[in-house]
Amino acid sequence: MMGPVISSRDCGSRAAAVPLVVSSKTKAQTHPPTSLVLPFSNPKSQLSLFNIHHKFYHNRRNGVAQSSPKMVTCSASAEKNNSAAKKLRLILDSPGVHQGPACFDALSALLVQRAGFDYCFTSGFSISAAKLGLPDTGFISYGEMVDQGQQITQAVSIPVIGDADNGYGNPMNVKRTVKGYIRAGFAGIILEDQVSPKACGHTRGRKVVSREEAIMRIKAAVDAREETGSDIVIVSRTDSRQAVSLDESLWRSRAFADAGADVLFIDALASREEMKSFCEISPLVPKMANMLEGGGKTPIVTPFELEEVGYKLVAYPLSLIGVSIRAMQDSLAAIKGGRIPPPGSMPSFEEIKDILGFNTYYEEEKQYAISSSQMARQRASSNVYGIQRRTPDYTEQRSQSPQDPVVEVITPEVYGGYGADNSRGPFSGIWSRTLRVKITGRDGFEKLDVRIPAGFLEGITNIVPEKPYVPQDKYQETECRFAKDDYM
Repeated sequence: MMGPVISSRDCGSRAAAVPLVVSSKTKAQTHPPTSLVLPFSNPKSQLSLFNIHHKFYHNRRNGVAQSSPKMVTCSASAEKNNSAAKKLRLILDSPGVHQGPACFDALSALLVQRAGFDYCFTSGFSISAAKLGLPDTGFISYGEMVDQGQQITQAVSIPVIGDADNGYGNPMNVKRTVKGYIRAGFAGIILEDQVSPKACGHTRGRKVVSREEAIMRIKAAVDAREETGSDIVIVSRTDSRQAVSLDESLWRSRAFADAGADVLFIDALASREEMKSFCEISPLVPKMANMLEGGGKTPIVTPFELEEVGYKLVAYPLSLIGVSIRAMQDSLAAIKGGRIPPPGSMPSFEEIKDILGFNTYYEEEKQYAISSSQMARQRASSNVYGIQRRTPDYTEQRSQSPQDPVVEVITPEVYGGYGADNSRGPFSGIWSRTLRVKITGRDGFEKLDVRIPAGFLEGITNIVPEKPYVPQDKYQETECRFAKDDYM
């Protein structure tokens, strides 16, 4: 039987061959391992290849037969994503529960990293608020979310799980969304089963798509991951607890695990008992909790309690955007009252500069500093050709270089001013006269030959002196001056 086909397009140099053994195993039949020699020299590429059968791991875990893997491709963006995804998978494999605050821009993500967290989320609620000033009711688009996400992932080195709402459409849209989030550098992606337009998980009026469409969204996400050679972590979210029932949300979560989801998430569970019931299904698949601060439907539980129940990841979606709103309101009230925010309510200017990396920038900048003499040489070499006004230098004689151009001001020409029918043309009067400027290099080649209508030069006589006397041997460089007599 022919082994699986793997494409190595755009995966770097072919300096080293990496042997990889894979197998296609189903309930009905077992085939011997197939050994493939893949020309990858980048260690990250080598590691990512072992994730090609990720879908088959999930199906074997849940007892589902599978066919041979599809052709996959590996790109530079997938490599970058795999590095972040690998960090996130190490977190999922490590003991304990892991807290992840939700950020909404590059600065908030940077602060999460500086605070010592291992990873963070993006929040569609917070990004919609910060970027658009609008509620999380489906206003924000895929393009706006992926653009904001790329700025966030580039600002930090910790893995980021991106909120992708409902995938922004049908399963084909979901595939596009997953690939876009991979290129943006996300380590994970959250996909939900709401209809369009979607709504915040703890608000009223939520509706979900059918079971079949919800499952197809997850399958499309898994296919997109395989097609790009990525290992992005797929977090499946269902909002059916509030839209339908607890039993429906548990059924969907099991189905999402069977379809290949890496992490399961039921939003807006209403009690500790419901949270415990959720963690008992598909016990090998990590669970995510959402601690909505300020009064959501889910009870606020400590990380220790969440670990006991069986959760692996916990999100805090509103803390950063919430305290930012309150801090800005307090600051604006102080300014409006003729004061400034008290020192204890904001960092000093030096602290702000340190957070944003000014000191690091200054240190790195020193590597590329150039001396004043180098700058002077650069300026001198930049003035090669051109007609420029120069200040006369009476302190030293300057012989003309063989490279300097020759500028000729030729006797003005006068157009006839009459057409074939003896009528006056548009170029009559002052516009019938032109000043011709011709520049010829010392090499004998003509550089410029233009005729300038005198009408354009009318205002210049108010600026340029008429026939100023300057000794010819005192010019710093060749100069072209105009006078009224040249064209009047």
